Amino acid sequence: MAKVKVDGCAGCQACTGIAPDVFKMNDNYEAYCVYGDDDVPNNYMDDVRTAADICMARAISIEE
Repeated sequence: MAKVKVDGCAGCQACTGIAPDVFKMNDNYEAYCVYGDDDVPNNYMDDVRTAADICMARAISIEE
């Protein structure tokens, strides 16, 4: 399990398309991780890594 944070989101929504169970958009069209300060379950981590790799703003960080 790992901690996932989003900071500096550009609102492209790519992460929500790749990992919709982990990332959601707020009213300001900024993505956030639905797990907050909790660890993201391992079964989502492949999609989270893919989302981080394609994030145009490089806004997704993973602390494993």
